[in-house]
Amino acid sequence: MARNQEKAMSLLGRWYTYQKELENPGGPKKRPYLASHCRTLKAAERWRTQIVKEIGKKVSQIQNAGLGEFRIRDLNDEINKLIREKAHWQDRIVELGGPNYHKIGPKMLDHEGKELPGNRGYKYFGAAKDLPGVRELFEEEPPKPPRKTRGDLMKDIDAYYYGYLDDEDGVLCALEEEAERKARALSVEEWKLKKETGEIDKELEEQERQEREEEEERERQRLAARKAEEGGEEEEEQEVSLRRAVSSLEIPSQQDVELELLRKKKMELLLKYASDDLQKSSENAKTLLGRSLNF
Repeated sequence: MARNQEKAMSLLGRWYTYQKELENPGGPKKRPYLASHCRTLKAAERWRTQIVKEIGKKVSQIQNAGLGEFRIRDLNDEINKLIREKAHWQDRIVELGGPNYHKIGPKMLDHEGKELPGNRGYKYFGAAKDLPGVRELFEEEPPKPPRKTRGDLMKDIDAYYYGYLDDEDGVLCALEEEAERKARALSVEEWKLKKETGEIDKELEEQERQEREEEEERERQRLAARKAEEGGEEEEEQEVSLRRAVSSLEIPSQQDVELELLRKKKMELLLKYASDDLQKSSENAKTLLGRSLNF
């Protein structure tokens, strides 16, 4: 018992107790689970500082790639959890009237000075960036090739594009001759096989029947065209004869028309004012002279 009291009264023990009292003067020794449970600005500042120290410690640990994949993932999860908790304490500090560390606080940057990428706020630190499946998140997509314009495409079009020079090397001609030989031999074999089985005669009969039908159809078309031509000739002859008949008629002149109109007027006046006896005598006179009244 005396030994423990001596230890407590020793210089090192008193200094250690003094440091603990400075870090936590009369406050709770455990950080509250929720930032809203803290009622004083000084305590909130202290808990935020404590979280920042824990984050720095774990970030230093995660730089070691020899910890193993599972330990590195656990450390990265703990760091992200502490970062979210630090954000809650910073919000609580603003509510208690303290400074806004979201604006004035330093950002967590990687070695290139860029903000750490992540998925929905999740960040990767140290060796966690080289984990399988994470490395792809940091790789930038290669730039897309520039789109070719119509002028660029036309630069590559020449005689080879249209196939005009395919026969220059003679390879295509040899291949075509070989294919033609094989096709001819195959056709001869098929013809011999059909001749042995009697299919050639059937095909010849069918071909002859088709040719006869085609010839009959052509003959019917020729007859129909001939009849149509004959009918057209008859109509043309009728039209010519009608024109001749019309042209043979005598067309009266202007003087003949005037004389005929004058004669008709005279006859109308004669019929209107002359008596019956005078008309009869006039008719008798005309009859004797060899003329008749033709109205």
